[in-house]
Amino acid sequence: QVQLVESGGGLVQAGGSLRLSCAASGRTFSTLAMGWFRQAPGNEREFVASIRYSGSSTYYADSVKGRFTISRDNAKNTVYLQMNSLKPEDTAVYYCAASLSYYSGSYEEQYEYDYWGQGTQVTVSS
Repeated sequence: QVQLVESGGGLVQAGGSLRLSCAASGRTFSTLAMGWFRQAPGNEREFVASIRYSGSSTYYADSVKGRFTISRDNAKNTVYLQMNSLKPEDTAVYYCAASLSYYSGSYEEQYEYDYWGQGTQVTVSS
């Protein structure tokens, strides 16, 4: 069992920045691939970014590429999502997810993840 707790969400003006954190417990963190997803009202949950076990490979949705950065600190059992140049369309609940399995792809699919956090709200005002 893996427990994930997100933090760092809030209200920010367009063009601003936020850093989300996701603290994991219950399993050796360095064995988990991690991802961030988001869900805006009325929309389906969508992939944002992912990072492999060692942090050597990262993947991003086209909508956030160049603005968001995913990283991990295996010593702190934490994954981060640095969000810069935020836009109103980034407003959503952001979810952290953990995968126990190895996949050769970019971990963009929700079925590739075994555990989910409760989510943290990010609101970007125009």
